[in-house]
Amino acid sequence: MATLRDGEPDRAALAAQALAAGIKLAEDDGWSDIFSRVLVERIEPHLGNGRATVLMEYPRAEAALARAKPGDPGVAERFELFMCGVELANGFGELTDATEQRRRLEAEMTRKQRLYGERYPIDEDFLAALALMPPACGCALGFDRLVMLATGASRIDQVIWTPLPEPDGRENR
Repeated sequence: MATLRDGEPDRAALAAQALAAGIKLAEDDGWSDIFSRVLVERIEPHLGNGRATVLMEYPRAEAALARAKPGDPGVAERFELFMCGVELANGFGELTDATEQRRRLEAEMTRKQRLYGERYPIDEDFLAALALMPPACGCALGFDRLVMLATGASRIDQVIWTPLPEPDGRENR
C-alpha cells in the first residue's frame, strides 16, 4: 500500500502500515511524525553497520528546503550519511524556487495554525534572497556524532561539549 500518492502524504496508509509493524503512534501524529518514528525505530539503527550507508531521495514532505528530484516531484534531492546506526551528515540540493518555497512555508504555517493555534510571518527577505540564489547544495556533518562514534559513546549527551542540567537542577559534568 502506497503512503505517498502523487507525492502527497497519505497519513492513513502510513499509520496502518506502522501499526501493523508494531510501532506505537499518538492520536495526533501526522504523516511526517509517523515517517520519523518508522525511520528512527526500525531503519536507522541498521544503517551503516559494517560500512558507511547513504539514505537518499527522501519524500518531498521530509525535505522542506530541498529541491524536488528532476522527473520525480514527490522525491527530494536529500541524503543522510550513516555509520553504526548514527546519522553523521545531512545534505540536500537547495530549493532556489522562491514561489515553491513560499507555497511550502505557507502550507507549514497553515498546519501550525491548525495544530497549535499560532502562525509565524513568512520571511520575505529569505524569499527575496532565494530568488537570486544560483543552484547550490550543501551538507552538514554532525561533529558531536562523529566524536560519539570515535569514543564509543552510547548517547550523544556523553560527548556534548556543554553541560546539561540534571532533572534535579544540578549540572551534569
